[in-house]
Amino acid sequence: MASITYGDISPAVAASASVEMLKRGQPLLVIQQFGQAKPLGKNQTNTQKFRRYERLSAATVPLSEGVTPSGSSPTKTDYTATLAQYGDFLENTDVIQDLHTDPVLQEFSAMIGEQAALTVETVAFGIIKAGTTLYYANGTARTDVNTPLTRDLQRKAIRGLKRQLARPFTKKIASTPNFGAESVRPSFIGLTHPDLQPTIEDMEGFKDMADYAGPYYEGEIGAVGDVRYILSTIFESWADGGGTKAGSGTTMVSTSATSADVYPVLYLAPDAFGVVPLKGKNAITPSVLNPNVPRGGDPLGQRGSVGWKTYFTAVILNQAWMARVECAVPELS
Repeated sequence: MASITYGDISPAVAASASVEMLKRGQPLLVIQQFGQAKPLGKNQTNTQKFRRYERLSAATVPLSEGVTPSGSSPTKTDYTATLAQYGDFLENTDVIQDLHTDPVLQEFSAMIGEQAALTVETVAFGIIKAGTTLYYANGTARTDVNTPLTRDLQRKAIRGLKRQLARPFTKKIASTPNFGAESVRPSFIGLTHPDLQPTIEDMEGFKDMADYAGPYYEGEIGAVGDVRYILSTIFESWADGGGTKAGSGTTMVSTSATSADVYPVLYLAPDAFGVVPLKGKNAITPSVLNPNVPRGGDPLGQRGSVGWKTYFTAVILNQAWMARVECAVPELS
């Protein structure tokens, strides 16, 4: 049970008060913009299947007059993704609802809504960051890494995608309930942590998003070449995961002041991964039980709750269309 202690705020029973709740820090939620969405309907299996038909080889043998060629056979690859259920709730009481001047129910509802979105985003990141196409800023293992991202390293990762016939994004999912698409400038996507923003902005050819036409992605800061960079604190580093923090004569960010923290940069092409929600508006089911309503186990109606649950999973669909760069971040003077 996720019980909430209301804290040491005294209820203003004898006076009226206007209370503005403090704003909470909330990570930008960005991953869902780039996955191939394939919802499952209710009362169906808990497993979704993605299918890709592989490209045919070039037909380079000339046809003979009057002779039917042997033809080709299609080759398909299937990927399955099994939904898991997630959820949580906050407990409320009749005392809080009756006596406190704060809009507690509204605040709790906002909190669990944020938690639900953050949960889905974090689950997706945990899956897609496990891709097998990997580049290190230096060395041959994560424990060696203590140098920053460079334009040349970006070129190397994107060249690898292009060699596998990956194509840039040309559409953006619109931020509307109908999930329509908007045209965007062709580009690959780079997902990473805000700590890399100074490094990205210092890269040769960086173009601030204010200098090119929208629409823009949530969390976007700008482009370097044919990569548009999207930032969110969800893309956490591996604390102290790299080499000595004094890499290449520059001191790197380090949690313990010894080894460099290692940051992932995920480069994506369309259809690199898929996301599977249970079909329905936002794929989230809210649940509200008001205090002052007698029910089983609570005959006086002293307790209530605000909660949510959802079914969700993500799956990598093409390892060759996504790449992970692992790098360090210079400390700011």
